[in-house]
Amino acid sequence: MQTTKLSTQSILPLTCSRSGSCCFGKAVMLNPWELLRFSKEKKITAKEFRDLYCEFGGIRLRFNGKPDKKGQQACSQYVDNVGCSVHQGRPLACRLYPLGRQIQFDKAHYIYQGDKFPCLTDCAEVLELPQLSVGEYLKGQEVDPFEKAQDEYLMVMQNIADIAFELLLDSGLAASGDTKTLRVWREIGIENPEVLAQRIGPEWLDCLMIPAISDETEDPITFVQKHNDLLLLKAQEEFGTVQTLEELHQASVLIMGVALHLSRGLGADTKGISELWIETAKSHGAKE
Repeated sequence: MQTTKLSTQSILPLTCSRSGSCCFGKAVMLNPWELLRFSKEKKITAKEFRDLYCEFGGIRLRFNGKPDKKGQQACSQYVDNVGCSVHQGRPLACRLYPLGRQIQFDKAHYIYQGDKFPCLTDCAEVLELPQLSVGEYLKGQEVDPFEKAQDEYLMVMQNIADIAFELLLDSGLAASGDTKTLRVWREIGIENPEVLAQRIGPEWLDCLMIPAISDETEDPITFVQKHNDLLLLKAQEEFGTVQTLEELHQASVLIMGVALHLSRGLGADTKGISELWIETAKSHGAKE
């Protein structure tokens, strides 16, 4: 499918509706800060929100509401004839829609899929609305803190993966002739997210998606940095004393699974990232 790239100066018939077609039949992925923001708007705990309204341990918002005329089910937060019940807490994907966001060479680009602007098909009334530049639209949607959280979590994802590399490359596991670890890395790169969540287990899922950070802050960068430290500490406590090759293999697979599960919650190309990391490990002596 063709991708159209936009600058922030591009002019489009952009607006945001609390009750548009964007609330039906979508796959809205979440990072942990977004899950927390949702829960605050809902006035429940992050764990309660995750358990009630999310799938795969919290990385995807559940769409199990009343279907529209196309048979697409509504978002779990959609109220019929009213719209989004937690509009102020909505995540980046909802704030950007119908745009997407790509990071290339540390620079963000905004895109939409296809030859025609998506809203012209599903919400033709936007033709009657004043046009905005992409930059004006993003400012109106208050995307800045959500983009910061997303970008910080991309770095957390890499930090978690680095632990998997250390367990494989710096422990003697790769040097032992191990070929099993990279094969499993490849498997989990394409694994069904429900299966991967089960592989990771509830303890790591809780640490990944509902971290125990007592002084929660409105600042996404501070929150994500604290979360990063918490994840690294848990890894040190859990894997710091592993000794046998089998224990090292299991630890490397588990922590790589955590990194890839987070990547899916960030809307990244999980398979592509997995393949990149496998090739990187192979270039440093690991075998498959």
